[in-house]
Amino acid sequence: MARFRKIAFLASQTEAAQRNLAALEARYGHVPPVGADVIVALGGDGFMLETLHGHQSLGRPIYGMNCGTVGFLMNEFQSEALTDRLEEAEEVYLNPLRMRATRPDGSTAEALAINEVSLLRAGPQAAKLRISVDGKVRLEELVCDGALVATPAGSTAYNYSAHGPILPIGADVLALTAVAAYRPRRWRGALVPTTSTVRLEAINPEKRPVMAEGDSRGVGIVTSVEIMSEPAITHRILFDPDHGLEERLIREQFF
Repeated sequence: MARFRKIAFLASQTEAAQRNLAALEARYGHVPPVGADVIVALGGDGFMLETLHGHQSLGRPIYGMNCGTVGFLMNEFQSEALTDRLEEAEEVYLNPLRMRATRPDGSTAEALAINEVSLLRAGPQAAKLRISVDGKVRLEELVCDGALVATPAGSTAYNYSAHGPILPIGADVLALTAVAAYRPRRWRGALVPTTSTVRLEAINPEKRPVMAEGDSRGVGIVTSVEIMSEPAITHRILFDPDHGLEERLIREQFF
């Protein structure tokens, strides 16, 4: 019996994605996401993250087809034999990060991130951050443009651009990476268990303000953030056989 008979198609606002959306709906039909067996997302990695966040409560598997640029989280776009591809697809399960941010007025904000949580300078001067892991200060002062905590799935995104490590999808660790570190110059980041709580705290935030983001979605100026994996939430992503996320993470390390 077919696993995915009812398909919901979603697309970014680019011309290519919208054109392909109309063609696929005409060919395979369309149901709203709430009544679908699977969601097919047409766009790039940004739209895939948007789709995962926006439909998290439904628990549906999401199969992405690249109509954007990089498409690391996407499969190759093909309009033919989509139902066969869906049936043969391999499923990857991802737990997001949960961010708890504290603002200068003492108020708090929470957000989820599939790729990374970052704390970035919001003024002309470098940020000064204190880094703690599970309540123990590990780095008293990091002078930098920012720092981030990335999941294995997000390790090839902003984390990799900041010279952080690529993590295998099954690794039970998170990457803690500095962005343009100035002091200490030799600090190259760290790997921490997924069970850890990482705290990034701004030193002298009035003079050196910082802002927090989760998957590039900001929560404004903050004084600190606590970051931890959220095992209670699981995202389901489908990949074509031999082109899954684990294979892509390995392949990226040999470019």
